[in-house]
Amino acid sequence: MNKKIKWPAILMILTLAASSALAQEPIIYPKKGQSKQQQEKDKYDCYQWARKETGFDPLAPATASTPPPVKEKTKASAGRGAVGGGLVGLGVGAIAGAPGKGAAIGAAGGALIGGVRRKKHNEQQDQKEQEWAQQEASGRQQKQNYYNRAFSACMEARDYTVK
Repeated sequence: MNKKIKWPAILMILTLAASSALAQEPIIYPKKGQSKQQQEKDKYDCYQWARKETGFDPLAPATASTPPPVKEKTKASAGRGAVGGGLVGLGVGAIAGAPGKGAAIGAAGGALIGGVRRKKHNEQQDQKEQEWAQQEASGRQQKQNYYNRAFSACMEARDYTVK
């Protein structure tokens, strides 16, 4: 099995998910004039509580929750298609009295079909990888939203306005 993965694309999607999550970090305003030192202590305490409550740490690096799809090998290729098409063309050409011409036409057609099959297979594999990466990013975003709700609840209980 070929496990070659397009990691730069996958990492980019996970990074975008993480950065969009950071962009949605709650805005906190002290209702009762809490000092900057008290605000930082409350933020840290609520971070700890929300992390334990949700099982999600927004400061941890993004990691995949499921393995990426395995790249499946295909035997389709222009070369294989040309050989197969050439053999078929040779047989048809021999019947028609022009084996060389039949082999050449068959090889050209087979190469074209084999190349198209390989391209389609590769596109399907790329699509599977993209879908997996999007699911991973979506899952992380859901966990981030759950964490943000817990963090906000904690801060509001400590007399902060959270938006």
